Amino acid sequence: MDKPLTLVEHLSELRKRLLIALAALTAATGISFSFSADALRVLKMPAYGLIGKLAVFSPQEAFLIYMRIAFLCGFIISLPVILYQAWIFIAPALEERFRNGVVHFVGFCFLAFILGCCFAYFVLIPPALKFLLSFADGELVPVISAAQYIGFIVTLIFGCGLVFEMPVLSFILARLRVLKPSFLRSKYKYAVAAIFVAAAVITPTTDIFNMTLLAIPMILLYEISIWVAKLA
Repeated sequence: MDKPLTLVEHLSELRKRLLIALAALTAATGISFSFSADALRVLKMPAYGLIGKLAVFSPQEAFLIYMRIAFLCGFIISLPVILYQAWIFIAPALEERFRNGVVHFVGFCFLAFILGCCFAYFVLIPPALKFLLSFADGELVPVISAAQYIGFIVTLIFGCGLVFEMPVLSFILARLRVLKPSFLRSKYKYAVAAIFVAAAVITPTTDIFNMTLLAIPMILLYEISIWVAKLA
């Protein structure tokens, strides 16, 4: 049996894992900065035909935009390393039969995050942009700030990536006997209320359309999480 760690040893181990994850994120962000201009063109594709050139309103704005894009790309690239470090930290607290599940944990979490990003990019963002920009006609001429646009896109992509982790987290907690599907079902109405609050926080705009557009798949994912917990 493994010797239990003291509080100081736990904190030292946590610090070690955080430093490795931060180093991986920093390195991946630095590498991503070299192709952030290409990534910007990809992020502009959902607005094709709706938005022309993006505007910058300060000398440092373009640099900060490329840094934000590089951070998003760097996070995605380094996510397997971050997940692996998280698993190594929590593994001693798991039963012996679960400790060899690192490949499944990292693989499913990474896949869920990528699916969430793809959902935002292909399903959520295009209709959201079309709806919002439909009001900019007649007397209104849209001059879109690059910082505002990239903030809008990156927030939705990152937020959806995290939201899609719900079924994976539900499966893991259920396998660990920490979470029961009956508990999730009994708290359904509270979960729906919390989902709408979370959707309002994640979406960078204040309109009900985008909040609902994100809240609906979150509710579906919560329902999937209940069934995943039952299967687990």
